Amino acid sequence: MSVLLNMAMFPTDHGQSKSEEVSQIIKVIKESGYRYKLTAMSTVIETNKMSEALNLVSKCYEKLEEIGSKRVYAALTFDIREGHENRLEEKVKSVEDKIGEVSK
Repeated sequence: MSVLLNMAMFPTDHGQSKSEEVSQIIKVIKESGYRYKLTAMSTVIETNKMSEALNLVSKCYEKLEEIGSKRVYAALTFDIREGHENRLEEKVKSVEDKIGEVSK
Protein backbone atom coordinates (compact mmCIF):
# COMPACT_ATOMS: atom_id res chain seq x y z
CA MET A 1 0.00 0.00 0.00
CA SER A 2 1.07 3.57 -0.59
CA VAL A 3 -0.26 6.47 1.43
CA LEU A 4 0.62 9.87 0.02
CA LEU A 5 0.05 12.66 2.50
CA ASN A 6 0.12 16.28 1.37
CA MET A 7 0.53 18.34 4.53
CA ALA A 8 0.78 22.02 5.36
CA MET A 9 1.13 22.76 9.09
CA PHE A 10 2.28 25.88 10.90
CA PRO A 11 1.47 27.96 13.97
CA THR A 12 -0.67 31.05 13.52
CA ASP A 13 0.50 32.73 16.71
CA HIS A 14 4.22 33.19 15.91
CA GLY A 15 4.70 36.29 13.74
CA GLN A 16 4.72 36.58 9.96
CA SER A 17 7.56 34.27 8.93
CA LYS A 18 6.99 30.58 9.62
CA SER A 19 10.31 29.14 8.40
CA GLU A 20 11.69 28.50 11.90
CA GLU A 21 8.65 26.50 12.97
CA VAL A 22 8.28 24.75 9.61
CA SER A 23 11.96 23.78 9.85
CA GLN A 24 11.20 22.01 13.12
CA ILE A 25 8.36 20.08 11.47
CA ILE A 26 10.55 19.11 8.52
CA LYS A 27 13.19 17.84 10.96
CA VAL A 28 10.56 15.55 12.52
CA ILE A 29 9.60 14.28 9.05
CA LYS A 30 13.23 13.83 8.00
CA GLU A 31 14.04 11.89 11.17
CA SER A 32 11.01 9.63 10.64
CA GLY A 33 12.75 7.95 7.71
CA TYR A 34 9.77 8.28 5.39
CA ARG A 35 10.36 9.59 1.90
CA TYR A 36 9.17 13.17 1.44
CA LYS A 37 9.36 16.21 -0.81
CA LEU A 38 9.24 19.73 0.54
CA THR A 39 7.58 22.30 -1.72
CA ALA A 40 7.02 26.02 -1.26
CA MET A 41 3.47 25.47 0.02
CA SER A 42 3.40 22.00 1.59
CA THR A 43 5.23 18.73 2.08
CA VAL A 44 4.33 15.42 0.41
CA ILE A 45 5.18 12.33 2.46
CA GLU A 46 4.82 8.66 1.48
CA THR A 47 4.14 5.97 4.08
CA ASN A 48 3.07 2.33 3.82
CA LYS A 49 0.06 2.57 6.13
CA MET A 50 -2.51 5.19 7.05
CA SER A 51 -1.64 4.72 10.73
CA GLU A 52 1.97 5.71 9.97
CA ALA A 53 0.86 8.89 8.22
CA LEU A 54 -1.48 9.84 11.06
CA ASN A 55 1.18 9.11 13.67
CA LEU A 56 3.60 11.39 11.82
CA VAL A 57 0.99 14.18 11.68
CA SER A 58 0.58 13.83 15.44
CA LYS A 59 4.35 14.01 16.02
CA CYS A 60 4.56 17.17 13.90
CA TYR A 61 1.79 18.78 15.91
CA GLU A 62 3.48 17.73 19.17
CA LYS A 63 6.68 19.45 18.01
CA LEU A 64 4.79 22.71 17.49
CA GLU A 65 3.16 22.29 20.88
CA GLU A 66 6.61 21.67 22.41
CA ILE A 67 7.95 24.96 21.04
CA GLY A 68 5.04 26.90 22.47
CA SER A 69 2.48 27.12 19.67
CA LYS A 70 -1.01 27.80 21.00
CA ARG A 71 -2.81 27.81 17.67
CA VAL A 72 -1.94 25.64 14.65
CA TYR A 73 -3.22 25.58 11.07
CA ALA A 74 -3.08 22.22 9.31
CA ALA A 75 -4.31 21.11 5.89
CA LEU A 76 -4.05 17.40 5.09
CA THR A 77 -4.84 15.56 1.87
CA PHE A 78 -4.41 11.80 1.38
CA ASP A 79 -4.11 9.59 -1.70
CA ILE A 80 -4.26 5.94 -0.61
CA ARG A 81 -3.65 3.15 -3.09
CA GLU A 82 -3.36 -0.59 -2.59
CA GLY A 83 -0.74 -2.58 -4.45
CA HIS A 84 1.57 0.33 -5.25
CA GLU A 85 4.69 1.90 -3.82
CA ASN A 86 7.20 4.63 -4.65
CA ARG A 87 4.42 6.87 -5.93
CA LEU A 88 6.23 9.98 -4.76
CA GLU A 89 8.39 9.66 -7.87
CA GLU A 90 6.30 7.37 -10.05
CA LYS A 91 3.37 9.78 -10.36
CA VAL A 92 5.71 12.51 -11.65
CA LYS A 93 7.52 10.05 -13.93
CA SER A 94 4.19 9.01 -15.45
CA VAL A 95 3.51 12.60 -16.51
CA GLU A 96 7.09 13.11 -17.73
CA ASP A 97 6.82 9.97 -19.88
CA LYS A 98 4.00 11.71 -21.69
CA ILE A 99 5.29 15.31 -21.99
CA GLY A 100 8.98 15.31 -21.02
CA GLU A 101 10.67 16.74 -17.97
CA VAL A 102 8.59 19.00 -15.79
CA SER A 103 9.64 21.67 -13.32
CA LYS A 104 10.76 20.10 -10.09
